Amino acid sequence: MLQMINLTDLLSVSAQPALSDIAALATQGFTVVVCNRPDGETEDQPTMEQMKQETEAAGMRFVVYPVTPSTFPGDDLEGLGNTFDSGEKVFAYCRTGTRSANLWVATRSGTDRDLAAETARSLGVDLTLVGRLS
Repeated sequence: MLQMINLTDLLSVSAQPALSDIAALATQGFTVVVCNRPDGETEDQPTMEQMKQETEAAGMRFVVYPVTPSTFPGDDLEGLGNTFDSGEKVFAYCRTGTRSANLWVATRSGTDRDLAAETARSLGVDLTLVGRLS
């Protein structure tokens, strides 16, 4: 079973799910799955295409936004923020969940970013990546 970090009522992050975990996400009410992990980080990870097929088969939307520490925060942070703020229940993943949580904080601005960072830190998230943006 996935160990999720619930950042908000509508956004949870975790490590890479197995293909067999995807249907359970739909039963938990998620409607969007965001992949923040590039293909090929490890030999055993499912590809984005495999994840997309499983996600869509379970009736959810799949969003591709892969980043690495060197490409963080990616090229469309505003678009990713719109996905996080869509009002849908969103599940985002990467290798450990840390990049996904950092991306959520990075999509916030001003006081909202400070509050998001406080929330993430209180949940044990290392915010080194988003700290480089300040």
